[in-house]
Order: sequence, then C-alpha cells, then structure tokens
Amino acid sequence: MEQTKEITALLHLIDDPDAEVYSTVSEKIISLGKQIIPNLENLWENTPDEYTQERIEMLIHSLHYRDLQVDFNAWANDKEHDLFTGALLVSRYQYPDLNLSSHYQELEKIRRNVWLELNSFLTALEKVNVLNNIIFNYYKVKGVEINYNHPDEFLLHKLIESKKGNAISIGILLLSLSHLLDINLYMINIPRQFILAYFDDEPSDIDNDFPPQHIQFYMDGATGQIFSHKDVETYFKRINVAPSASYFKPLENKQVVARMLGEYARCFDNEKNNYKKQDLLSLASQLTDNHE
Repeated sequence: MEQTKEITALLHLIDDPDAEVYSTVSEKIISLGKQIIPNLENLWENTPDEYTQERIEMLIHSLHYRDLQVDFNAWANDKEHDLFTGALLVSRYQYPDLNLSSHYQELEKIRRNVWLELNSFLTALEKVNVLNNIIFNYYKVKGVEINYNHPDEFLLHKLIESKKGNAISIGILLLSLSHLLDINLYMINIPRQFILAYFDDEPSDIDNDFPPQHIQFYMDGATGQIFSHKDVETYFKRINVAPSASYFKPLENKQVVARMLGEYARCFDNEKNNYKKQDLLSLASQLTDNHE
C-alpha cells in the first residue's frame, strides 16, 4: 500500500505507551485491510525495539485472521463446502501465504493413481484397500499418534509435503479422495477417536441398534486399519460408554473441519499462545453456527 502521510502517522504511533491510543491506532490499521501488511513488515524490519516488533506481529496476525474469517464464512456458505478446501483453510491460520493451487494439483495426482486401480467389480472392502495401498504403500504416508506438541501434524498441506501426519490430517486426506472417487467413506463421531466408516449407498437414518445397519466396516484415520462392528463394540465396552445412534451418523464437511479446528486449538493450550487457541475455537464456532 502506498505510504501516505496518514499511514506514516499511524505507523509512527504503534509504539505509543498509552493503551487507549494504541487501541485506536490498531483498529484503524486493521480497518485498512491486508494491503497494509507490506508496510508493517517493512516497519518491523527497521524497528530495533522488541516490544514494538511484537505489536507489529500481532497487527499482521490480526489482519490475516480477519481475512481468514471471511474465507471461512464464504466456504461455510458455499453449497459444496469442499472438505479439502476447508482443511487447507485451517493450514492458512499458521501459514497465511499458503499456495492452495499446488495442493489441489497434488490431490488430483493422488486421485488419479487410485482411480487407475479401481474398477466396478471391486467390493467395498477391495476399493478401500486400493485407496490404503496407494496412500500408505505407494506414497509411503506415515501415521503418527496425535501429539499436541506437534501442531504441523494436524495440517493437511504439511501431510502432503512431509508424508507424515496424524489420524486427523490423514483421515481428511482419505475422506477427500473418497468423495472424489465415489467411495462411501464418512467420518463418524465415535468418542476420542477419528474413525471413518464405510456406508451403504444411503447413509441416512440410523436406528439405535448396534451394529448400525448402514455401516459395513470401520477404518482408522491414521493407519487405514480396518475394524469390524465387534471391534467397535469392544472399544465402547472398554471406555464404558453405551453405543448410541448419534455416534454413527456421517458427519458433514463443516462438522469435520470444526472438529479439526477444535483439535488443532489444543496445540496452543498455554498462556503465550492462548490467543491462537481462542482464534481457532472461534473459527470452529463460526462453522457450527453456520451448520444447518
């Protein structure tokens, strides 16, 4: 943005010790939009004072976050609300300059490799095994346990780059590919797990009986391991929770991304990064509030 006298005056006041003055200045700077970011970055590079640098960093963060809120709102209100896009928006919280198009191209390459191995004669289990084989054997994706000290393992673009992720990032990649390939995998809401389920053609109403009639089998998001109804029943007994219909309904994409945001927020559960936790939880609420 061209540095006018007004902008120069605003930037000059960033280090003002008066909290009220700074609040007014920061609101005005943020109202100018992300076009002001290069000016702030230039100021940061030429500011020796660490406290002022921190203020500049928070202003840049606030500008990126406001932009991300707008993008999430547009995604949530889009008729498609494509899962892969929603997950990449989560990545943009920490990596605001992320190039989305290169990751769409990578997804298409993976999709094509799976598609070439599929045919109409395969059973549901055989289709999922093809998907798993491409992801875990051909691409050598490595699943790791969820660790809130490793936030990058939650992010889809980092999974694509490093071939390492947890049940959430890998599970969302598997779901994204499944949707493109007409494989009926959906995420379900089993407590404390990121589990996918293979549904019959109509994943509609589910009765309260166990096992649910519309689910053929289950799959672990991190490893692709297949589970039976008996395995899931054993898990519920182990955690001392009674299976109910709500745990076995397919989640919509907005619900999946909201769950991803909630889990990712737990990576910032300390005083220094609490603002990040609150930002991410606010984005999750934005999606659930939009959920119909």
